Amino acid sequence: MTSDNKTLPLLKESGLRWLWLAGIIFMADISIKLFVMKEMGYGWANRIEVLPFFNFLYVHNYGAAFSFLSDQAGWQRWFFTGIAIAVCSLLGYWMRKAPQTDKLNNIAYALIIGGAIGNVFDRLVHGFVVDYLDFFWGNYHWPAFNLADAAICIGAGLIILDGFRSGKKEQ
Repeated sequence: MTSDNKTLPLLKESGLRWLWLAGIIFMADISIKLFVMKEMGYGWANRIEVLPFFNFLYVHNYGAAFSFLSDQAGWQRWFFTGIAIAVCSLLGYWMRKAPQTDKLNNIAYALIIGGAIGNVFDRLVHGFVVDYLDFFWGNYHWPAFNLADAAICIGAGLIILDGFRSGKKEQ
């Protein structure tokens, strides 16, 4: 059996089969970010009011999700890049070991991988992450974020949900 014959069953039978979802998240996130950078003016003054609680805008985030540590001197760019690469590697390993039928966890891992790679791309290419979603209530604005951040949060939520479901199965 050649190495190609070993690889094909691994992709069909393991959680790696779900990596297509990570690719879609990555491509959609980068496409939106490139559109925002090309077509929108930078900053809050150039926001597009979409709904009474939502704006579309273009801002730079030098930190992590929801601007965490964005006010630091620049070390966080490489720190968050390293964390994202380590997490993606670990999740990829878990996907390789998981059966493709473990849909909830594999989808969660793929969402996190796609989002993390989208933000790593920004950090490596631009030196910052492009954020464009602004939700608010009255004068309170949630920190601006992007599709990659949302995918990471949804993926983490699915992992937590699966933890509760697994706990019920064991009882």
